[in-house]
Amino acid sequence: MIVKQKKTIPKKVKRSYKFALRTSLAICIAVTVVLSFYVILIAKQPWWHIGLGFLGCFVICFAAIQLRAQKFIYKRIQHIYNEVAVLDATAFDKMPIATDMKMLKSQVEQYAREKKVEIETLQIREEYRKEFLGNVSHELKTPLFTIQGYIDTLLDGAHKDKSLRKKYLTRAQKGVDRLTYIVNDLDMITKLEIGDMSLEKDIFDIVELVHQVFDQFEMKASKKKISLETDIVYKEQILVHADAARVQQVISNLVVNSIKYGRENGTTEVSIEDLINNKVIVRVTDNGEGIAAEHLPRLFERFFRVDRSGNRKEGGSGLGLAIVKHIIEAHNERIYIESELGMGSEFSFTLEKAVSNKKAIEDIEVIVEA
Repeated sequence: MIVKQKKTIPKKVKRSYKFALRTSLAICIAVTVVLSFYVILIAKQPWWHIGLGFLGCFVICFAAIQLRAQKFIYKRIQHIYNEVAVLDATAFDKMPIATDMKMLKSQVEQYAREKKVEIETLQIREEYRKEFLGNVSHELKTPLFTIQGYIDTLLDGAHKDKSLRKKYLTRAQKGVDRLTYIVNDLDMITKLEIGDMSLEKDIFDIVELVHQVFDQFEMKASKKKISLETDIVYKEQILVHADAARVQQVISNLVVNSIKYGRENGTTEVSIEDLINNKVIVRVTDNGEGIAAEHLPRLFERFFRVDRSGNRKEGGSGLGLAIVKHIIEAHNERIYIESELGMGSEFSFTLEKAVSNKKAIEDIEVIVEA
């Protein structure tokens, strides 16, 4: 229900009296010309009577015209405000009704600009919504049709063959696993976007975490003869303050992507560098296919794929990089991408640096000695 507030004319509103002044002067001049013939020639009255009549006529005409014009304009403009307020009750409720045309024009132009921006934003969201729904349906229907095909084949009689039954059930199970993977990723990214997922921050060694990820995907990388390595041998711990499970997910997604789109006999390298006093930057670099410059701005969108052909041979939900971006932003950190087509890509992100207990004790001892 839209409640219309009664608008009142502010006391200090600039008004233009030009219309009333000019109209009053025109009427008074015409009346004075006629009145002068009567006063001088017929009534034989002194000439100053003409000036008095002119003054009186001007005051009466000016007051009458100004009040009537102001009331007329006010009613019409109030009607405009009320009609516009039906579209957006909050846009004009805070504005006083202005009888000054310049102020009215300014307010209407401002309202038009705001509406234009709002309409453009809604159009962008509508396009995004359509693309998102199309992508979701495409990602879900592929495993669904696969599962349906194998189940229908089994129901048509293939279940009688024990070896064929196990083979088809295994493939159907893979389709179910893919569906579960997509739904879980959708659930996670939804929670990240609405801020419903809490982070369990702790201090941990990022170097150890990187080696855990390497161990996890060593077999996958070996199939394409891709080497997983760090830029140097880290002999000391590098402690960060973050959610270890989420950061591991970030590094895992970036390493898996580098393996998927890396070239055979290639390399995936992870480096950890001090950025500033309380930050470190983690870089994941490969010498794979690379990404064209026109695709970089949309790379972290949900379901966006550089290969628009719909090829799914590499698997995945299409949400990996979107999840990576949201996890990093949930830590109030930044993620960057540098890539050149045919040369490889580098993803990097920042994390909050932590100080080890040993280092903190040493710093305290130095301060005490000083």
